[in-house]
Amino acid sequence: MKITWLGHSGFRIEIEDQVLLVDPWFTGNPVFPQEQRAEAVVGATHILISHGHGDHTGDAVALSQETGAPVVGIFDLMSFWEASHGVSTIGFNKGGTVQLGNASVSMVAAAHSSSLGGDDGPIYAGAEAGFMISGEGHTIYFSGDTDIMADMGWMGEYYSPDIGILCAGGHFTMDMKAAAWAAKKFFNFNTVIPCHYKTFPLLEQSADALVAALPDVDVKTPEVMQTVEF
Repeated sequence: MKITWLGHSGFRIEIEDQVLLVDPWFTGNPVFPQEQRAEAVVGATHILISHGHGDHTGDAVALSQETGAPVVGIFDLMSFWEASHGVSTIGFNKGGTVQLGNASVSMVAAAHSSSLGGDDGPIYAGAEAGFMISGEGHTIYFSGDTDIMADMGWMGEYYSPDIGILCAGGHFTMDMKAAAWAAKKFFNFNTVIPCHYKTFPLLEQSADALVAALPDVDVKTPEVMQTVEF
């Protein structure tokens, strides 16, 4: 299994027979090397979207049209894109699980907001979510954009994820201190990968606080387009 950070909250996850692009955002992403875009998307089988904000959805429709990979996410947003742009989608909702080849993806709660940008203000985009992605003997918790929430308690117990991809940049989501607290309180991760940081000056620029707070966890802090293998 391979996990490649695409910058911000974007990841390329090669698991089982799947290549999943999770919240891929290339256009306008100040930390993504545009010359590596083809490398980032090659072989994509599905595009997972956690919520509607532009730093998560900005390239979803174009990537689906380019690669033929269906977009997977909350039913409301998927239905809208299928009707408005004609892309192939798989819409489901929190509590649901979809089988993507030999990998499975369950949608779980997040605490954030979800909208698309519109000329007259935000457009409803369903609800924010996270994902539990399982295959090859691992379960990855992709938190999406979220605060600490009590739901993490049952999620950690029920799904038992061993890998956590956690938003940790602060201001819009948990910061490093909060992400570390949640990881210790609710989960038993072997590996944690922070995201949603370093992209803009407004966000935390270092994961040092997360690393220091989780001495018994393998906290990986890859550079953009660097791959972590399991």
